[in-house]
Amino acid sequence: MVNYKIVMVRHGESEWNQKNLFCGWFDSNLSEKGREEALSAGKALKDANYKFDVAYTSVLTRAQDTLKLILEQMDQTDIPVNRTWRLNERHYGSLTGHNKAKIAAKYGEEQVIIWRRSFIALPPPMSLQHRYCSQIVDDPRYKDGPSKEEFPFTESLEGTMKRTLPFWYDVIVPQIKAGKSILIVAHGNSLRVIQIMSLNFPTGMPFVYTLGENLKPIPNGSLQFLEDSEIVKKAMDAVAAEGKTK
Repeated sequence: MVNYKIVMVRHGESEWNQKNLFCGWFDSNLSEKGREEALSAGKALKDANYKFDVAYTSVLTRAQDTLKLILEQMDQTDIPVNRTWRLNERHYGSLTGHNKAKIAAKYGEEQVIIWRRSFIALPPPMSLQHRYCSQIVDDPRYKDGPSKEEFPFTESLEGTMKRTLPFWYDVIVPQIKAGKSILIVAHGNSLRVIQIMSLNFPTGMPFVYTLGENLKPIPNGSLQFLEDSEIVKKAMDAVAAEGKTK
């Protein structure tokens, strides 16, 4: 039996995470806390003696900056870095830029949970008049994709999965099978659809995913966080609480 390992990190806290805003495809920068989280992730990976052959991230700045800080902390800035929109966060449609607690107060916490965690539920789509629509749609980083037909104005987890998993199977899986040591720095939902749908990935937290020979998760311990378990629990609880009224 051959086992494979791949390391994934959700980006550090962004400025919009700090303000508890729905972010999605809006290009928010890391907060100061987010930068510290990225450095902490890099230290945890360095202390665990990880060496990477290649890294992948989204086209969004918060993920790219997290990756940059991790690699600097690990003294591994010379490895190839690849960026793809397919690892972007889920598109939250018209909710983008709105405070999660205020949306919960307006529509109810249950509805916000559905929008954030349901597999098929779609947030209301972003209109062309939305204050951030042209800023996102006309961003030159998307000149090579997605296509006009593929460009989302809202996404369910299912929709996120449909554009993320082709990248996983076409790009990542062959490299895993070739024995490459891979680091992916992305977002809560793009990582969630690659792995276990119900997890709330805390910001700036590196975790190791162990796969079997058939590229399926190894039961009983396939997911290992490289942080103290109490720190992980508190961070996950904080993510889960984002959509509550208080």
